[in-house]
Amino acid sequence: MPSKKRRRKEGRPKIHPKNKYSDNPPDFALLASLYPSFQPFVFYSRDGRPKIDWTDFNATRELTRVLLLHDHGLNWWIPDGQLCPTVPNRSNYIHWIEDLLSSDVIAKTKSNGDNVRGFDIGTGANCIYPLLGASLLGWNFVASDVTDVALEWAERNVKNNPHISELIEIRKVKCPQNTLTPEELNNGESVYSEEVEGLPSSSSFDTPASEDGSYHGPPILLDVVRDGESFDFCMSNPPFFESIEEAGLNPKTSCGGTYEEMVYPGGEKAFITRIIEDSVVLKQSFRWYTSMVGRKVNLKFLISKLREVGATIVKTTEFVQGQTCRWGLAWSFVPPAKKIISPHVTEKNILSFMLEGLQHQFGAIHVLQSVESFFHTGGASCKLNASSFTVDITASTDHCNALLNKGVKDLNEVASFSNVQEVFQQIPGTLLVKGSLQHRDSPLSGLFSSIFQELEEALRHKFCREKAGANSL
Repeated sequence: MPSKKRRRKEGRPKIHPKNKYSDNPPDFALLASLYPSFQPFVFYSRDGRPKIDWTDFNATRELTRVLLLHDHGLNWWIPDGQLCPTVPNRSNYIHWIEDLLSSDVIAKTKSNGDNVRGFDIGTGANCIYPLLGASLLGWNFVASDVTDVALEWAERNVKNNPHISELIEIRKVKCPQNTLTPEELNNGESVYSEEVEGLPSSSSFDTPASEDGSYHGPPILLDVVRDGESFDFCMSNPPFFESIEEAGLNPKTSCGGTYEEMVYPGGEKAFITRIIEDSVVLKQSFRWYTSMVGRKVNLKFLISKLREVGATIVKTTEFVQGQTCRWGLAWSFVPPAKKIISPHVTEKNILSFMLEGLQHQFGAIHVLQSVESFFHTGGASCKLNASSFTVDITASTDHCNALLNKGVKDLNEVASFSNVQEVFQQIPGTLLVKGSLQHRDSPLSGLFSSIFQELEEALRHKFCREKAGANSL
């Protein structure tokens, strides 16, 4: 029997199929033979495989430099200490946005053909997203940042690639007078409350602000996007951490990163909430608002927030590169089109989770009956098959509303979906619950994962013993 670890690995999503590295991962030996500057960083394992030391910033920076040059024809460099991106992972994000733009989920409103225009929030010294988007797809970008070092090196990286330099504008974020400088933040003189982590569920995110209601901290979209400007999308690799100490907790990698790139009071949840608040004001100035998310546990809060403020479409995806997992969050205020969503943009059609630490008095049949009861409470049609341990479920828009009103609200879509829930015993005290969406082209497929998360939470609460770390992500 394959190990649990192997089963999890095999079930993880693959690198995006359009990614240059999906079938051909970087060949360190080849790169070392072609680029002498990379050769000192390559060593060989006992089985003869070429490797690099991922904890060595100089090694990861040189790998990024040669990959951008070899595979993308881009000249690139960053000074010591700046955030060093991984090229395959960043390419995944670009191709996901490409899928969103090419899908029929919202109407195409551009009158200038395929002249796509994006906005990169906090581009950093590396300017990786505009460089990849412009070189791979010919997109235009406005790339913003607040620090002089980031702006200087982003400008250098653009100018060192004259074949795409006209496609990218580097824009300085002008801080209002009440804004704390990066140096003040570094010295710990933050006016943010320590309670930011426990974000409220009200429609107004309670970030400490000045008396006139403006934010402390540099602008993100408001006051950076100019009057009359419109964009196809914005993107962000947000500061994931609440403190510089938290940012240094992963000893397995060294990708650099300044305080401004890595840390934000309240972490990524607070930063992305700022983007959401700005998007409520800017509305259809962007067709799509997107952000990368570093912690899956934050997705549920952010999705709930988006439905609360009236986003018409919410989409998520998972980015996988090696052992690193990130999630993508996208939303729009453009009315949805009455068309089928591209398979690359819909939520996953097969989802599963493990119920571990099952209390001894409960078995698979009890879990199955609770699955049936869960969907019945929303009025969905359910057919339980005790011999095959499955429940066949058909749910309409109203049923989805009823189910999600417990946590997050429904999108304004009119359709129905059908799915099968299965329960398998793996080992004593452990059950696998699997959900399969039967109609892949259902306009409500985007709600499937949200409802499945509600189900998981309900079953864990009812059947599993409290166990430290059981719900860690």
